[in-house]
Amino acid sequence: MLLQRVITALVLLPLVLGPIIYLSTPWVYAVFSVIGLMAAWEWSALMGMTDAVKRASYLALVAIALLGAWQIGTMGLGFWVLLAGAMWWITAFSLVRGFPENFRSHPWSVIKMGVAGLFMIVPALLGLAKLHQGGVLRIFFLFGIVWMADIGAYFAGRAFGKHKLAPEVSPGKTIEGVIGGFIGAMLIVAPGPLVFCVGLFHWIPLVLLCVIAIGASIIGDLTESMFKRLRGVKDSGRLLPGHGGVLDRIDSVIAAAPVLALGLDLLGI
Repeated sequence: MLLQRVITALVLLPLVLGPIIYLSTPWVYAVFSVIGLMAAWEWSALMGMTDAVKRASYLALVAIALLGAWQIGTMGLGFWVLLAGAMWWITAFSLVRGFPENFRSHPWSVIKMGVAGLFMIVPALLGLAKLHQGGVLRIFFLFGIVWMADIGAYFAGRAFGKHKLAPEVSPGKTIEGVIGGFIGAMLIVAPGPLVFCVGLFHWIPLVLLCVIAIGASIIGDLTESMFKRLRGVKDSGRLLPGHGGVLDRIDSVIAAAPVLALGLDLLGI
């Protein structure tokens, strides 16, 4: 299993990092959209869709929404798409806190799940594109804080984890792990002013924004775990050998991306 995970990672890294480094933002958005559509395909299964035609129809809807979001972004109105994405993750936080009683008392319809999928995927990809437009280092900065938060949480949780974070959603996650994740991510946040070329005046707001984005990444992970529990599955899919599904790998990034991009927009950075 470990060898399979390593081989998959080695194949995927150049396929993802190459376009980010060498392609212009419209093409990067196109590449990300392909990944987003793969995630949407997995999400359609979590919605309870089994018919291939219905799943393909949902995929077409997401593709149209992605195209529309790009057009909105080119009109200078991308802020509102990012805001919609950030608002969804606030809603997701409340859903995780109330799980599972909230879903037992008010089960979600397929339509509601479909709308949630749009709010998860579309603003995230536009946020990634906006970060890329500001410079390649910005998108790598996002990846860095998300990955370090995940790594820090894993090791801190194994070493010190005693208090469960959300046992009904993800029994393995602990409060100690979250603290370790924040500490790990702050190692990437520290040189943030150099990445964003800002002075001391913007440093404190930038750090606070990064803390919020890190929190959003944790919510993204928990949210996907919550919906997988509702469906009774371990992984979102099998598209990535050894890693599960695409959603399993990008759940934290798609939550942090619109939050970070929106915050930078508000700060004028």
